[in-house]
Amino acid sequence: MSTEQILRKHANETFLEEQEVQTEHKPSQKVDINILLEKVRAEKKKEKKENLIFLSLISSVILITAFIASF
Repeated sequence: MSTEQILRKHANETFLEEQEVQTEHKPSQKVDINILLEKVRAEKKKEKKENLIFLSLISSVILITAFIASF
């Protein structure tokens, strides 16, 4: 076997291994828009809830401070 044949064989084996790795990690080509929209809606709902909790805490601190300062 010549060096050229050995190199071709090795290159072909490497190419086949890379093909196998790419096919293993290749995600599905189909994307369901409804699933993506639901994720966005859930994230927005979570952000609104977090903002409401934060606003409530700030308001509570201000009210407690005002109540204490009034005495």
